[in-house]
Amino acid sequence: MKSTKFFIDQHGCAKNQVDGEILISHLTSTNGWIQTFDPAQADLIIVNSCGFIESAKAECLNAVLSARKDYPNAKILLAGCLAERYAKDLDKSLPEADGFFGNGELSNVVQTAKAVMENKRPVHKFAQKGVCGAQRNLLLSFAGTAFVKITEGCNNRCSFCAIPLIRGELRSRLATEIIEEIKELVAKGIYEINLIGQDLAAYGTGSEDNVFGNGRTYLPNGTPGSDAFLEQSKAGESGLCALLKMISSIDGEFRLRLLYIHPDHFNEDILPVIKNDERILPYFDIPFQSGDDRIISQMHRTGNRKDYIGIIEKIRSYFPEAAIRTTFLAGFPGETQDEAQNTLDFLSAARTDWSGCFPYSREDDTPAYDFKKQVPHKTALLRSQKLVATQEKITEERLKSRTGKDYDVLIEEVLSKNEDSPNEGIAIGRAWFQAPEVDGSVVVNFDRSNPKELEAVRAGRLVRVHINSAGSVDLNGDFVADSPLNKKIKQPKLEFAQEISG
Repeated sequence: MKSTKFFIDQHGCAKNQVDGEILISHLTSTNGWIQTFDPAQADLIIVNSCGFIESAKAECLNAVLSARKDYPNAKILLAGCLAERYAKDLDKSLPEADGFFGNGELSNVVQTAKAVMENKRPVHKFAQKGVCGAQRNLLLSFAGTAFVKITEGCNNRCSFCAIPLIRGELRSRLATEIIEEIKELVAKGIYEINLIGQDLAAYGTGSEDNVFGNGRTYLPNGTPGSDAFLEQSKAGESGLCALLKMISSIDGEFRLRLLYIHPDHFNEDILPVIKNDERILPYFDIPFQSGDDRIISQMHRTGNRKDYIGIIEKIRSYFPEAAIRTTFLAGFPGETQDEAQNTLDFLSAARTDWSGCFPYSREDDTPAYDFKKQVPHKTALLRSQKLVATQEKITEERLKSRTGKDYDVLIEEVLSKNEDSPNEGIAIGRAWFQAPEVDGSVVVNFDRSNPKELEAVRAGRLVRVHINSAGSVDLNGDFVADSPLNKKIKQPKLEFAQEISG
């Protein structure tokens, strides 16, 4: 029987990356399927798409069109969020794709892929239940790093957001499953674990969640009128706090980062847990989206500017060097120039280390789609650019405060040697305050003629680096020594696509 080679073209966020890794796992564990990292060799090209904002949707559609043009003999399967949301429409309007597969039950990718190869043009969407998982033997990340999904879907219902339409209601994984996965990853040499979900703060609060075996957990705060809000007196500690305590009991050397915590129910009870375990990083990704009270309310959020500044102050009272990332939407429907300035002022006051600043994207079937006084895209773009420029100045100042210090840096890439200066080595890595893909990097200078340095500076390893200078995004530093933590980290037993494909 001839094997079928497949290539995965990955798009979107870290949550979609985990989905891509699960798709690979299901296919490669099935007889007759082999992954290739060269699309020219593929019988099947899977475009694992994002459907969150207009620019991402356009990028994924262009990926399908390019694949059809460049590899006319390959079958093309559009998978992921875009297929989940628009499969029926695209079935008629996108003949370049040979099939569609949503992001529901991911284990069904094998039957869908087989149908594509049999020229059946499947349009498959499966129920949004639970949080899909699988044994992942190949990660679509740089060496030493893994994402662990703890929730799926979202109940926050922000007026601009299509996530509930794409991924459904909030569901949370059993705490024991998460703990076992983290233990397994650490045992396989993963040093950096990034917990992900649309809103980590809501872990365990889904209508059918029973993550600790004693019923639902409750948010410290919540949307007025929701059962999570009405029964918050039963909460005790938040589900995220209880989960972090369990993770903290795991033996071994690793660092854990939390990504995406909704500001309206930020889990303040996690701060002492993080304080008590240096392996849990004081890195907080909190998407404030706006700094104007009226716009925040129009976004169907319950917080306000004062509350959000209070969160930042609380974090920094615990962790003066905390890293804080956020996101802003510029040009939300009805946003005036004064309200845009309020967000700009909020950013200046918050002084977040990093932020993503985007022009508002009008999304089908969301409440904000029908809001009056839609802001022209050009105006929204200009406002987002002002936010970006302000953040760059703040980031550079924040990064300058890191200069003159030594940090353990996780190496991601070792660049090819410079033929003109063959002894000058350059590598790219990240310190604890830099999340993968979205934040800046540390440029590490080392001596290729020194055998110890050449051996130490490898992808997936930690090296001690002295930071010399800072730019608006990245830091520059010199190799100091091999990190002693490497002796406590297991030898890697996983493959990383970044290493294989270069």
